[in-house]
Order: sequence, then C-alpha cells, then structure tokens
Amino acid sequence: MVRALRRHVPISISVLIPTLVALVLIVPGQAQQAGQKAPAARESKSYERPTDPSLYVGEETCKTCHEDMPSKDFVKNYEGSPHFVTTMDKRKGPEWHGCEACHGPGKAHVDGGGDKTKIFTFKGSSAQEISARCLGCHEYGAEHSNYARSVHLQNGVGCTDCHDPHHAKETQFLLKASQPALCYYCHLDKKQQFNRPFHHRVNEGLVKCTDCHNQHGGFLTRQLRATATEDTVCLKCHTDKAGPFVFEHETIKIEGCIACHTPHGSSNPRLLKRAQVNLLCLECHAFSADQGGPAATPTFHNQAQKYQACTLCHQSIHGSNSNKFFFTP
Repeated sequence: MVRALRRHVPISISVLIPTLVALVLIVPGQAQQAGQKAPAARESKSYERPTDPSLYVGEETCKTCHEDMPSKDFVKNYEGSPHFVTTMDKRKGPEWHGCEACHGPGKAHVDGGGDKTKIFTFKGSSAQEISARCLGCHEYGAEHSNYARSVHLQNGVGCTDCHDPHHAKETQFLLKASQPALCYYCHLDKKQQFNRPFHHRVNEGLVKCTDCHNQHGGFLTRQLRATATEDTVCLKCHTDKAGPFVFEHETIKIEGCIACHTPHGSSNPRLLKRAQVNLLCLECHAFSADQGGPAATPTFHNQAQKYQACTLCHQSIHGSNSNKFFFTP
C-alpha cells in the first residue's frame, strides 16, 4: 500500500508516509501501555519506612518543641493515647517508634529548624497518603485489611476523617465523635431514616452502625458484615427468626429480611416496607398470566376485606416446623 501511494503523491509527502504508518502502529500501543501503568501507580500508594537509624531523632527530641505546640499539652495528650505504646516496643527499629512512626524520620526536620517540608504532615495530605501511613500498622486482621478497597477510601475518606490520634473525643478507637453522630456527618439520608417513628434504636445507643456494617471495607455490598441472604447481622439480635425451619419462607432465603423490612427506619410498624400487610404479600403472591401454583393468590381469599391482614392466619411467616402454609398450630 505504501509503494502504491508513493507513485501517486509528491516526494515530500511520500517521505512522511513511513513516519505516519509508524505513528499509527506504535502510538496506540504506547498510549495503551501508559494507560495501564497510570492506574497501577495510583493504586500502589504505600508508605515504606526508611530503616537507617541515623535519620531518626527519637521521642525526646520531638518533645522539646512540641510539648505545648501546636496546642497545649500536645505531648501529654499523646502520652495518654494507645499509640504511645509504640515507644516501648524495643523489638523493632526506630522507624516504628513514637512520632516518627507516623510522621517519618525527623532529622532533616530538626536540622532545618522545624521546616515542615522536611517531614510528613497529615494536614493537607490526600486520604490515600494518610491511610497508607495508618495501614502500615493497622492493615492486619479482618477488621482493617480491606480498607484499601473500601467505599470510604474510594470516595476520599481517610483514617483521620474519623479518628484523631492527638485530640480524640472518644477514648475508644480514638474517634472524633461518638456513633451515630460521626456517621451522620456524611450519611444524612440515614439520619432521616432513623428519625422515623419505627426504627432500630441507633439514636438511643442500643445498636451501632458498625454492628451491621464494616466501616473499613469488605467484599459485600454496602460494606455489610454478612450478605443479605445469610442475614447474620439481623439474626444476631432476632434469634427467634433464625431457624432452621422445616418449612422455610423462600423469600427470606433469596432476598433476606430486606425483602419485607427496611433496615434503618420506617413509618410502618415492624419496619415494613408497606403500610398494609396484604399489599406487601401480594408483591409476590399475586396471580398473573404467567404465574400459578402456590405463589398465586387462592380464589377463596377476599381481598376486598382489606382490614384482614395475611398474617392473621399465616402467623409463622418467617418459618414453621409444623405447617407449610405457616399456620400456627
């Protein structure tokens, strides 16, 4: 093709043809290769602690300037926190001790007369950089190991958005505020749901958001601690619904509790999705041209009597050991 073009175009243009062909063949490959490297570079943000002992100055040197700076009793508050235990671990090198375990080696910072550019400061750093520092110690165990893939981190929420190592309002877990107020800072729609007349008693302090959700991430939707069909998070409290039953309500096994109930709050009793029980049941048990058998509504049921709820007869609706129609013996 190139030879044919050369016979019909001027020499000046024909000289450019090999170059154009090379660009067509090579540039897309290079662009694709660059596109593959870019996400890898973004995803591989991790903090590697320098191991040279001469780069570290130790806790006492930090204390000379930061005893009351940037706030009064700054060091005293730190010494009363769980992180102070790192100064007592003599099995590891200085890169794991005290202030420098989080902020990095301080020699250049001290030699520079307190130059902030010579040490890592959490203020103004990205959520990924901050979390990488924290995960250096806290990435192990089921609770924190999936934070790198969590919805929180993907949306720019880092460890220090919820935790404060120096001025924590809650001693447990160094939280900035207690639950659920801390969660409501972002999840305002859930705050409205928990204010409904019927709700799980999260606002009252009997249940916590983290009882059902792993805020540090996981493999399940909505960062739940169990899948909807397993319903482990629900059955921890509602043990009478756990079973196993001889005759099980198929909907519970397929969709879980949320097939009928809203987990946070509802305007309907028992956190039901519908105000009228019959309408909720008929979402599945309704006759159509393509549906028959036990799932269809029997002809002898009179739906005109709307005050008659299905559960007046089918009382064991979560499962039964004696009747396949969930009648109570």
